[in-house]
Amino acid sequence: MRAAIPSTAPLNPIATYRAATEEEESQSSSSNSPARADYDESDFFTGNNDSQSSIGCITFQDMAVSEQCVSPADRLPAEVLIGIFSKLTSPLDLVNCMRVSKRWARNSVDQLWHRPACTSWDNHSLICRTLSDPNPYFQYRDFIKRLNLANLHENLNDGSVLPLSVCTRIERLTLTNCDGLTDSGLVGLLTDSSHLLALDISIDVSLDSQITETSMFALADNCSRLQGLNISGCSRVSNDSLIKVAEKCRYLKRLKLNGCNQVSDDAVLAFAHNCPNILEIDLHQCRLIGNEPVTALLSFGRSLRELRLANCELITDLAFLSLAPGQTFEHLRILDLTNCMRLTDRAIEKIIDVAPRLRNLVFAKCRNLTDLAVNSISKLGKNLHYLHLGHCGQITDAAVIRLVQLCNRIRYIDLGCCTHLTDMSVTKLASLPKLRRIGLVKCSNITNESVYALAHSRRQTHREDYNSSSLERVHLSYCTNLSLSAFLRQDLEQYCREAPPEHQRNVFCVFSGIGVQGLRVHLNKIKPVESEINDEFEGPNIDPDDDQTMTGMMGAAALNGDEDDGDEDLDDGDASQHFANAGHGL
Repeated sequence: MRAAIPSTAPLNPIATYRAATEEEESQSSSSNSPARADYDESDFFTGNNDSQSSIGCITFQDMAVSEQCVSPADRLPAEVLIGIFSKLTSPLDLVNCMRVSKRWARNSVDQLWHRPACTSWDNHSLICRTLSDPNPYFQYRDFIKRLNLANLHENLNDGSVLPLSVCTRIERLTLTNCDGLTDSGLVGLLTDSSHLLALDISIDVSLDSQITETSMFALADNCSRLQGLNISGCSRVSNDSLIKVAEKCRYLKRLKLNGCNQVSDDAVLAFAHNCPNILEIDLHQCRLIGNEPVTALLSFGRSLRELRLANCELITDLAFLSLAPGQTFEHLRILDLTNCMRLTDRAIEKIIDVAPRLRNLVFAKCRNLTDLAVNSISKLGKNLHYLHLGHCGQITDAAVIRLVQLCNRIRYIDLGCCTHLTDMSVTKLASLPKLRRIGLVKCSNITNESVYALAHSRRQTHREDYNSSSLERVHLSYCTNLSLSAFLRQDLEQYCREAPPEHQRNVFCVFSGIGVQGLRVHLNKIKPVESEINDEFEGPNIDPDDDQTMTGMMGAAALNGDEDDGDEDLDDGDASQHFANAGHGL
C-alpha cells in the first residue's frame, strides 16, 4: 500500500521573491527566463545555500535572477580543468591555480600533491606538518600517490617516515639506499596500503640494509595489488617471506633481487608458479639459483620480456634444454647470462630456437662458447641490436663475418678479449649501417687498418642533409699493435683526458665528453696539408655544432684507457644497463 504523501509547507512568495521595478526591468529583460539546468556544475558550487532546494521541487529562489557574473573559466567542466592542470609542470603554477577560486583549488590540489617533492629536509618538514594538521582544508594524505625519499637517504630513519604512515593511498614508494630505515618504519608505511603498486627498497652493496622478513610479511598481507618489487641488496630477507609475497602478490610484473645471495630455488619457483604476468626479473648474483627455476620462469612466464641471470654460476645447459619441445617465447627480448661459465654452444642454439625475437644478448665471460654459438645467434637476423661476447676467446673472424652479414641492425657489440679476431672482423663490423659503439679491448691482433676502416665508414643518420658516421665510441684499450702517434700531439693534448696515476702520458690517449666536441671542431679547422690526421681520416664535412654525429676515432678514441678491459657504461636505455652490468669487473 502506497504511503501517504507528506504535506509540504506553504510557499511564501513574499519572503523569497521580490517583483522587479520598472527601472530594473529596463536594465534586464531576463527576469522571466527559465532557471538554469540543475546539472550545471557551477550552480552547485556557487549557490549560497544548496539545502534550500530539493531535487524535483523548484522554489522561487531558484527562479530568481542572479546579478552575479560568472567568468567563462568557472563554467568549464571539472574534467576540462583537471586536464588543463595536468599539463602544468611547475608546482608554483599549480599553487597559483589553487589561489584563483575554491573550485579551481578543488580540481588542482590533487595534481599538486600527487607526487610531493621530498628533495630536502625543509620540504619534508613542511609536508609532515601539513599532514599532521588536525583540521586540514583538504585531506592531503589521500592525494599522495607517489612518494620518493631517496634524496634523503643519508639521514633517513624510522622517525622520518612515521608522519607519512597516514598516507594509505600511495601507489609508488621509493626508499633507495635508506640504510637507516628498519622494519619498524617500513611496516608503518605498508600497513593498510592496499593501493601500493611498486616498492623500491634497493640498497647499494656498500651499505647494510636493516630490512628483514618482517617487512616482507607485512608487504604480503597488505599489498595484494603489487606489480613491481625491487629489494636488491636486501640480504636479510628470508626465502620464506619471499614465498609468502609470491603467493599473495600474484599481479607482480617486475622483480629485482640483485645481490640477494640468500635467495634459493624455492623462492624463485614460487614466483614462477604464482605470478604468470612477470615481464622482467633480475637475479643478478643470486648465486644459489640452479637450473629448475630458470626453466620454470620461461615455461610459466609466457609474457616474460627480460631475464637477467648474471653471475648465476650454477646454471648449465639443462636450464634451457629441459624446455618442452615446440615451446616458443615470442615476448623475450633481453637475456643476460654474464659469467654463466658452464653454458656451451648447445644452450645458445636452444635459446635462439625458442626465442627468435631476442634483441639484446649478453654472454660475457661464457668462455666455452665457440663459433657455433655465434652462428646460432646470427639466426636472429634484423632483430639483434645488442651483443656482448667479451672474453669469449674461442670466437674467430669467420663467425663475426657471418654475424655481420645476417644481423645488419647491430648497434652495440663488445668483443673484448676475443684475441683471435683480426682486422678482417673489424673491417666487416665497420660496414654495419647503424653501429654506434664497439668494444675491442685487448684484441691484440688488430692494427691501424681497423681504425681506418671505422673512420672511413659512412652511415645514414637521422640528419638527411649529409651522410656521416653513426659511430659514437670505439674502445681500443690495450690493443698493443695500434699506433698512437697520430693523436699524441701537443695541439691535441688539450682535448685529451688527464692520464690516471698508473698510466704515463706518452701511452695514454682518451677523448670523451666535451673533449670529443673540441677535438672535432679543431680537426675540422685544420687544412689537410697541415694535418697528418686529415690525410688519413677523410671525414665528411659536418657541422661542428652537431653533437649527434662523430667521425671515426673522433667519436671517442679510447686508447690504452684508464679502465680495465671492460667497456665503459653506456647511456642508452636498457642496452646501456646491460653494457654496464656486463662490463664491470672484466
